[in-house]
Amino acid sequence: MSKGTGECSNRAVAPNTHTFHLSIGECAVTLEDVALILGLPTDGLPVTGMTMSSFEALEAECLHQFGVALRKSDCRGSCIKLTWLRDLKENLHLTGEIGIQSIIQYSWGSACLAHLYRALCWASRVDCKEIDGPLTLLLGWAWIRLPYLSPVPREPRSFPLANMWRNWERGDRRYRYMKLADFRKAFDEFQEGEFVWVAYAVDRMDPNIIPAEIYMHSVVWSATVPLVSFECIEWHATDRYRRQFGFIQGVPHEERNLDKAHGEVLTDPKNLNWAMAPTHYSWVMHWKNRYRHILSELPMPSQHPLDTYMHWYRGKFGNRLILSNLVGEENDEGNQDLD
Repeated sequence: MSKGTGECSNRAVAPNTHTFHLSIGECAVTLEDVALILGLPTDGLPVTGMTMSSFEALEAECLHQFGVALRKSDCRGSCIKLTWLRDLKENLHLTGEIGIQSIIQYSWGSACLAHLYRALCWASRVDCKEIDGPLTLLLGWAWIRLPYLSPVPREPRSFPLANMWRNWERGDRRYRYMKLADFRKAFDEFQEGEFVWVAYAVDRMDPNIIPAEIYMHSVVWSATVPLVSFECIEWHATDRYRRQFGFIQGVPHEERNLDKAHGEVLTDPKNLNWAMAPTHYSWVMHWKNRYRHILSELPMPSQHPLDTYMHWYRGKFGNRLILSNLVGEENDEGNQDLD
């Protein structure tokens, strides 16, 4: 799905929508998917602030937040090893409710989605052969929205929803012997009804599975806002896939240009407060005003808005919607069975 269907440019500062282009319209992984598939909080403070490249700075921050000092062996470069954080949790070293509250007040879900969008952006480049990022989220989204691709869920009443496929076996995949060309052909012949627009409605998902506190954050799921994670800024273009929130789809706004904020990477030590950086400050403030950018229903025009949208969509993207037209010579890897 990331090859040929995601609208991401190979220019680092170009406008991006991070949508998949199907014959029936645009779709994407959203904050709603993050909340339900991974169970992460989606409303809250942006995940931003200082990045510190010295061990002394990390040590001081951990003492401040957790009351526990780091050892140099607990770090790799300017990063803290996940094993240290796991041990911290297991040994209950958090300093009471203060440490816990300082963690749960952030929108970890939007940070997670920002990194998936960044990974998709890189993976859509013609010279890219691999993808990283939160791929459990991407697979869960694909299997829920395109159920004919899904393995048989082993634990269908689990939450987070990603746990439905915990311990699944490769033999459960009904399409494991199909080649890449078969999938391209299937997407070329895609019909309305094969994609689940409203995937978490009560007729598809038992509401008793999902904890009530997850829905407390649902107000921001449709917000058209930047997603923030320190240097990483990506755009949540919900006006382009309104049908995923149960709304009528009309012609969307122009793609939002994130300018230099979209191309930032932490390749070198950077002691910088990203919340106040000139390239990032306005996007951080946009997230803080997220309640002003929640989708609402469109006024009903004289012509059906979906017809208008599809006319615009097919006129804008044309033959790019036919994956088989975009494929040159297949390399040997592309012709292997996906199993």
